[in-house]
Amino acid sequence: MIKGLFDVNRWNALFQAFPDYYIPGFLMTLKISLAGLALALVLGVIFGILSTAKFKLFPILSRIYVELIQNTPLALQVMCYYSILPMLFSSSGYRIPKFVLGVIGVGIYHGAYISEVIRTGIEAIPKGQSEAASSQGFSYLETMYHIILPQTVKIILPPLANQALGLVKNTSILAMVAGMDLMYFTDSWGSDRGYFAQAYFTSAFLYFIICFPLARLARYLEIRSMRLPTAKKLDISANEEAV
Repeated sequence: MIKGLFDVNRWNALFQAFPDYYIPGFLMTLKISLAGLALALVLGVIFGILSTAKFKLFPILSRIYVELIQNTPLALQVMCYYSILPMLFSSSGYRIPKFVLGVIGVGIYHGAYISEVIRTGIEAIPKGQSEAASSQGFSYLETMYHIILPQTVKIILPPLANQALGLVKNTSILAMVAGMDLMYFTDSWGSDRGYFAQAYFTSAFLYFIICFPLARLARYLEIRSMRLPTAKKLDISANEEAV
């Protein structure tokens, strides 16, 4: 494999196949990543808020979702969606696109992790702010929307960037169900020609193009968050000044 890595003829064959295999796979990976991240954020916000709700049923439902998703492999979840969801529409003759299955797979999976990130961020905000909002007549949702979540965003940005990075890499699991993503086309071209070194090195480079900026962004946000005072520190400082 290492010897074949430097074979010029193999690289020429890859460059010829690049527009038909790697470009469509790269674009599909980007589309699934963006749509999956949007779904994960929606689910994360919903279940993150539910996990801190006062009505006991909501935190229980959130915990069931988080524990079920986090403690089962993503590959198994994707296979379940691929096998079960089409059966729901079998009578109508509608076929769920592989793109939709991919978005559902990575979106639901990372939504569970993002919900925990958001829950942690909400709990980092001093409870006195919620109590003050309640005394002013704010409902729970109004308190979350106007007061808690805007402050939470500053706290959770670094782990959210890490989740986006993990989501992009996890799209490769969709190759198992012919998800038309980058890894699917890599496996397809590499197995057809037997040029595995060229196929996977090129795929790794394309994943690197997406993931490296996200990794740098996550690191930047992490360093920036360390320099900013947290909500709890601000609350403590305010109390000391009042005393």
